[in-house]
Amino acid sequence: MKITTNKKFKDVMVHSFTDLLNEKYSDILKKLSDEDIFKSKKNDIYTYYNLEKNESIIFIGMGDHKGITLEDYKLSTFKAAKEASKNNIKEASIDLEYLKNLCYKDVTSAFVEGLLHAEYSFDKYLSEKNDFKLAEVSISFLKEKEDKATSAVEETVNIMEGVFLARNLVNEPAISLTAEVLAERAVKELEEVGLEVEILSKEDAEKLDMKAFLAVNKGSTNEPKGIIIRHKGGDENDPTVGLVGKGVTFDTGGYSIKPGPSMITMYGDMGGAASVIGAMKAIGKNKLKKNVTAVVLATDNMISGDAYVPGDIIGSMAGKTIEIHSTDAEGRLTLADAVYYAVTKENVSELVDVATLTGACVVALGNFNTGAFTNNDKVMEKVKKASVKAGEPLWEMPLSEDYRKLIKGDRGDLKNTGGRWGGAITAAAFIEEFVEKTPWVHLDIAGTSDLESANGYLPKGATGVPVKTLYHYIKDTDKNC
Repeated sequence: MKITTNKKFKDVMVHSFTDLLNEKYSDILKKLSDEDIFKSKKNDIYTYYNLEKNESIIFIGMGDHKGITLEDYKLSTFKAAKEASKNNIKEASIDLEYLKNLCYKDVTSAFVEGLLHAEYSFDKYLSEKNDFKLAEVSISFLKEKEDKATSAVEETVNIMEGVFLARNLVNEPAISLTAEVLAERAVKELEEVGLEVEILSKEDAEKLDMKAFLAVNKGSTNEPKGIIIRHKGGDENDPTVGLVGKGVTFDTGGYSIKPGPSMITMYGDMGGAASVIGAMKAIGKNKLKKNVTAVVLATDNMISGDAYVPGDIIGSMAGKTIEIHSTDAEGRLTLADAVYYAVTKENVSELVDVATLTGACVVALGNFNTGAFTNNDKVMEKVKKASVKAGEPLWEMPLSEDYRKLIKGDRGDLKNTGGRWGGAITAAAFIEEFVEKTPWVHLDIAGTSDLESANGYLPKGATGVPVKTLYHYIKDTDKNC
């Protein structure tokens, strides 16, 4: 879908509030309200056809303007775009209003985001493609707000490219997205926007002593890959922020094998890697003036005569030994070497890792909040602020010495599970052992990366969470409206 400015089409979109009179369309709105057809309630959509002029007006119900949020703008616009497509409207225009209680630039971003969410579908493998008909929406802004609003359009379009890239990667089946293919996709998508991408081979990982990562790969016939992505948008002496994503392209659970039904969606176990790659694309396209390095260690977790098994003791890049209590707790093993590489080889000043890590986090928070864990309140506050800006809720979980004790090993330094209780927390505590006291936040997206059914503007399947949060964390949310 093209998002343009200042064009006028015969078909229009109009926001309608219950407490603000729309003088231009007041007669139509009064008639619709009197006939109990459309009363401008929040998220109500109605298409009014003017047969004489051969034009359509898509009324977007917003409710009381004093209680309106940016999320309301996203969802209502998403619904309006779906309505336009259903009614074969290919072009529409809108005059974007100003509300004193909301930043106009943020409203612009929310409106554009809602439009773009509406056109997304993963139909690559469908014989009949999804036919989304709305091809162009043109926005007219208030003159005094036009420059900032126009820049918000471009920024949001670029962010959503990153979101859609993450969704497409997660939705891709494991048969066609091995670690090698993921690395190739990263190179293709990111080098074209000016990022530096370095690919590590199995031999490189062996030289770096990435024993935890390589242990997960032992049962696979697919070559593991390290994907190092660098965006050098800041000054040479500026600190570098690190992003790390879990890149398990398929997870059988290894010899701690998952039940069959639980394995069906495990092609999406690289959701952390996908979100980091998507965020880096948005960062690169918008040319953020920050230095950022992302690290993904990619492999599948398979079963074979050479695979690691429960009871094994393995090493790690950090030199710590790990008792394997479950081969289905493999993601944290890859992350152990990935975060250690980020802090010791890339010298990042602070770090956020993202992973579809634990079912325990889904039990705790469901599909609505990402679990968040930290060793540094200042970095956590930045991530929280970014998540609010992004509209991607997260919830901070505790991480204290009582939980850390649960992962101490008997035959090795650590064990890779801390038992059933507090499983999301002990998983975070395990990763913490490898960040070398670097300020760090861990995001467990097991519940939010993929949905069994659509929720609002988020589709069934991959959501692209938390691409927007990572982007705004790196950008460091501004208040320039």
